Amino acid sequence: MKEFLLKYGCNPNQKPAKIYMENGEDLPMEILNGRPGYINFLDALNSWQLVKEIKDTLGLCAAASFKHVSPTSAAVGLPLSDKLKKAVFADDIEGLSESPLAMAYARARGTDRMCSFGDWVALSDVCDETTAKMIKREVSDGVIAPGYTPEALEILKEKKNGNYNIVQIDPDYIPESEEKKQVFGITFSQGRNDFAINRDLLKNIVTKNKDLPEDAVRDLLISLFTLKYTQSNSVCFAYDGQAIGVGAGQQSRIHCTRLAGGKADTWFLRQSDKVLDLPFRDDLGRAERDNVIDGYINKNEEDVTEEGIWQKYFTKRPEAFTFEEQREYLKGISGVSLGSDAFFPFSDNIERAKRSGVSFVAEPGGSVRDDAVIECCDKYNMVLAFTGMRLFHH
Repeated sequence: MKEFLLKYGCNPNQKPAKIYMENGEDLPMEILNGRPGYINFLDALNSWQLVKEIKDTLGLCAAASFKHVSPTSAAVGLPLSDKLKKAVFADDIEGLSESPLAMAYARARGTDRMCSFGDWVALSDVCDETTAKMIKREVSDGVIAPGYTPEALEILKEKKNGNYNIVQIDPDYIPESEEKKQVFGITFSQGRNDFAINRDLLKNIVTKNKDLPEDAVRDLLISLFTLKYTQSNSVCFAYDGQAIGVGAGQQSRIHCTRLAGGKADTWFLRQSDKVLDLPFRDDLGRAERDNVIDGYINKNEEDVTEEGIWQKYFTKRPEAFTFEEQREYLKGISGVSLGSDAFFPFSDNIERAKRSGVSFVAEPGGSVRDDAVIECCDKYNMVLAFTGMRLFHH
């Protein structure tokens, strides 16, 4: 296939629209079902690069959930605890523990379920039946993978009344070294960001504490891979083989850290007994439960425990999850990894990171206030590695 005609571009008024290879060659992918749009393909191609690089470097199955050209999460196929299975609504999935790819997907889709609503899915390996069954029951726009088992393909083709977007990518495709795009009729050209992220980036440890265990290396690398394909500025918290909080596209780095840290806190709090034991009504779907859980934890648009409100969601009135209870629960969290796509200009980012259990940090370094950042990490006995490489993505 030389080109694929799109319904429209980013918005319905942006016509005509298509994707094609400028060199005239065939596209390195096949649309097996549906009709993906312009933003779908942006998500698909960015997310595929993310999971492929994680798999190539760590040797583990990987999955990513993307929305509007940034990942809500990326994860590798590690076993889930019983509490995590329940928190991500995967405790009823038969065969989950036998499929590393399904475990990676359960983690990625379950990290920030509100932001993943209507996402694009990327899988590093051939999609199996268990993974397909999980994808089928979530609200999602499409999936990209290097292949699908016949059973998985049939399951996914039933989604969205037969219109679910299914893309198969050539896993051996390597793009040209120069990439171009146009803005306001002006062509931009640059070398493709093929910078290799690996454990060598974490050798320059600048803090007094230099003890960096293997699971922290894995999580820091996952955070850096995630940042490479996140709209900048960006910060990523990672833990137990997955990105648990992504702060994307903020002009101020502390706002990135606050946003990502808040999402990481919510991820941890979802696994608390107080949340797991919420007495939901049986007629409440997963997406609505996500909204209620977020309201219960963060007390946003409405207090879901108030009289006249709780009856819409619960069989009995739950006790409020107080700020003091949440802070006490989060005090017990440690071992979280934090990556930043550019240097931290102030130590306030480290202070905020500490509140979310961060013990390991990776950032490029190069700020005039590096000493203050290092000093703050030393105050909390954190490990800080200067990678020397910025990871802006636009």
